[in-house]
Amino acid sequence: MSVTMSLVSLAAVVVEAPPRGVDAWPHTVVMPPRLAEMRWQHRVLLVSAPDDDDPELVRQRGIFAAMQAAAGERDLVMVTVVGDVVGGAWDAATTLRRRHRLDGDRFVAVLIGKDGGEKSRSGTAVTAGELVADIDAMPMRRGGER
Repeated sequence: MSVTMSLVSLAAVVVEAPPRGVDAWPHTVVMPPRLAEMRWQHRVLLVSAPDDDDPELVRQRGIFAAMQAAAGERDLVMVTVVGDVVGGAWDAATTLRRRHRLDGDRFVAVLIGKDGGEKSRSGTAVTAGELVADIDAMPMRRGGER
């Protein structure tokens, strides 16, 4: 079995020979991009919590799930850092915590603009209304991006 990988990005891994019992091939596994690769394409709600049971994390996930249409219209994605596990990006938890000053012992939500800059930070879950208002006030959004 051989594996073909891009040296520039590990966004997709293509395995060229099927394992025993698999009929359809070649099979592609798509990995999420790194946060830096989302720059100029997506706004990111970066959410950090000590564990999956954190009440603010549970609340933030519910808010984000309920605002999928509004998030899509605003190119907003959510990346989570829960303990040592990252969801929605291919970065290491320690890298994201260090780069974005995320305390691993408490909930924090950081809105990152398409330019990669921090736009807002909260110690509690951010409502859909707050996210929409913050994004709609951003220069790129006001400048006609739709």
